[in-house]
Amino acid sequence: MKVSIIGAGAVGATLAQRVLESGLADVVLLDIVKNMAIGKAFDLSDAAPLAGHECSIAGTDDYKEISGSDVVVITAGFARKPGMTREDLIAKNAGIVKGVSENIKRYAPDSIVIVVTNPLDTMTYLARAATGFARQKVFGMAGELDGSRFIYLIARELKVPRSSVQTYMLGSHGDTMVPVLSKTTISGRPVSGLIPKDKLDSIVKRTRDRGAEIVSLLVSGSAYYSPSAAAFKMTAAILRDTKKTMVASVCLDGEYGLKDVAIGVPCKIGKKGIEKIVELELSEAEDAHFRASAKAIKSSIAIL
Repeated sequence: MKVSIIGAGAVGATLAQRVLESGLADVVLLDIVKNMAIGKAFDLSDAAPLAGHECSIAGTDDYKEISGSDVVVITAGFARKPGMTREDLIAKNAGIVKGVSENIKRYAPDSIVIVVTNPLDTMTYLARAATGFARQKVFGMAGELDGSRFIYLIARELKVPRSSVQTYMLGSHGDTMVPVLSKTTISGRPVSGLIPKDKLDSIVKRTRDRGAEIVSLLVSGSAYYSPSAAAFKMTAAILRDTKKTMVASVCLDGEYGLKDVAIGVPCKIGKKGIEKIVELELSEAEDAHFRASAKAIKSSIAIL
């Protein structure tokens, strides 16, 4: 198996480490900054005997090296700075993602593409358009990260194992994300019966603001451990053909009554990419918020 990661920054390099140390696949790490990917690949290679895996990694700035990839993950782009929204990144990152996507189309036409670059949903829509791939083969890492943040905060509040919390985080990877509270449970019990509404509202807000909170604390960077973990989970689902249901940003074609938008919805992911889009029954309020999120994403797409 072969995974190519475009962008050797913190997210890309950490994802490479996760893929290698799991023994999942060989890795190509690509960055346009001369020698950066090569240096990080050398460092990760030197760690291989210590980590105990036999996978290989190559660093490069040449897109020819991604040929034959099973999965290509796009992490390249500018990270947010304090006070900057994901939407502020559109002008900066659209050109990068378009160029990367065209190279994927040229050198790895049979690959499945996972987008991590922000603004996530807009960049997923752009990558799908630029590659011309089937929508099942181009999707974004979105709700899995947001859902993980939500689960962590709920579990901390209730002092329960994180594994006992089940939830879905739909909509945008941004300020209009939609927690499906009607289907959020702790060991099968509805969250609404365990956390007071005002406290739950506060947890939802902190989940939405979590990325910006991390950016403000780091000052010169953004989150990378958790985004790389979410991207790894998706990559593993493809290569291991797990068909696990997870929330991904995918271009809809009538599902949930929406078209021509990339938005986070539950999907079964396997060796063919998005193998099924799961349509949840939402409450009236959740459905309204979901449609508002789609409208906001479409406004961002229009900027393209």
